[in-house]
Amino acid sequence: MGMSPIAARTGLSYENRLLTLLFFTFGCVFFDRLAITFLFPSIATELGLTNRHLGILSSVLALTWAVFGFVIPAVCDARGKRKSMLVVAILAFSVLSACSGLAGGFMALLLTRAMMGVAEGPVLPLSQALMASASGGARRGLNMGLLQGSAAGLFGSVLAPPIVVAIAQTMGWRSAFYVSCVPGLVLAALIWKYVQDAPVERLAQAGHAAALREIRSAVRHVLGYRNIRICLVIGCVYIAWFIVIVSFAPTFLVQGKHFSAATMSWVMSAIGVAHVFWGFAVPWISDRIGRKPAMVAFSAVSILAPLCLIYVDSPLLLGIFLLLSYTGLGCFTIFMSTIPAETVPASYMSTAIGIIMGVGEIAGGFVAPTAAGYVADLYGLQMAFWIAAVGAAIACIMSLFLTETAPRQLTQAREVL
Repeated sequence: MGMSPIAARTGLSYENRLLTLLFFTFGCVFFDRLAITFLFPSIATELGLTNRHLGILSSVLALTWAVFGFVIPAVCDARGKRKSMLVVAILAFSVLSACSGLAGGFMALLLTRAMMGVAEGPVLPLSQALMASASGGARRGLNMGLLQGSAAGLFGSVLAPPIVVAIAQTMGWRSAFYVSCVPGLVLAALIWKYVQDAPVERLAQAGHAAALREIRSAVRHVLGYRNIRICLVIGCVYIAWFIVIVSFAPTFLVQGKHFSAATMSWVMSAIGVAHVFWGFAVPWISDRIGRKPAMVAFSAVSILAPLCLIYVDSPLLLGIFLLLSYTGLGCFTIFMSTIPAETVPASYMSTAIGIIMGVGEIAGGFVAPTAAGYVADLYGLQMAFWIAAVGAAIACIMSLFLTETAPRQLTQAREVL
């Protein structure tokens, strides 16, 4: 893919404006999603919860995120309406995040987190489809990496730990959830006013039956691509790597390594700094060396991150090692968004991204943390991180079978021929 029609029509200023708005939007999604992991020691004390409950809370959000992260973007592809649904999703997850602070017990918290997954799931596929349509080929990987990797790292892992822990220590954990809804409401209004819908020329005015037929056809179409099938497998194991680490690391650092809550929050912020840097650096490097080499190399490095949590006891050294080895979130953008966007036709982008994210969230985000929670209760929390390390290793191996899609490498290959 070269420059898309919308990119050519709107120019660099719109591309940058869109990137800024979507960067903050997906950042807020991850802030809301991960806040509960940093607040869980306080929540567990008040509500009497265990590691098993934490695994279930992470799993149920991942399940609803997965299902609706595929279904809603696929419907939007069929109906030609991405922006309006994105705005609705942002409003919904902002309100539901605040509702988490009202929970009086495990079941109420479980229901709220499940509904948050419904609202948050469609945000990434819809955002990345809009971003890919507005991006020139030379910047596509960088733009999509900043939106997905760096935004999630900055808001979810750098800002969330010290902010939510500080609020919880001064005002209580419930107040941390209440505060989190405000940025999303502002961003929804800005996106409604300033973002253009990417053109989708299929069934924009079709009826529901035709739209359902088109969704089934789209699924069959995208699964016909070898890259999509490989990315599905990578998504399952890589999301397990990520969800298990972010779900159990805060509790492990407090209970297993006996770090204070403040020390834990700053170690987790080191993960966030790595997430921000590698979130754009890995896709940017993939623009230059290719998607496949970047996936193989940085997936291999990411195997070390969960092992550092087990074996490094010094908070300072642990933060440094995590900063150097937490490269996997940069790979997320490549296998979940950039490769699919460069593999399938533009009108199938949301569907392709949504199905990879959806299947990956079910296997890696729903099954893995629940299983890891039970294993942790039986054999110790460190076993959860071995599960994460194995997931990264499988992702590295599967990346060897990808077909290259980066525009620069494809152009060079054509010139050689």
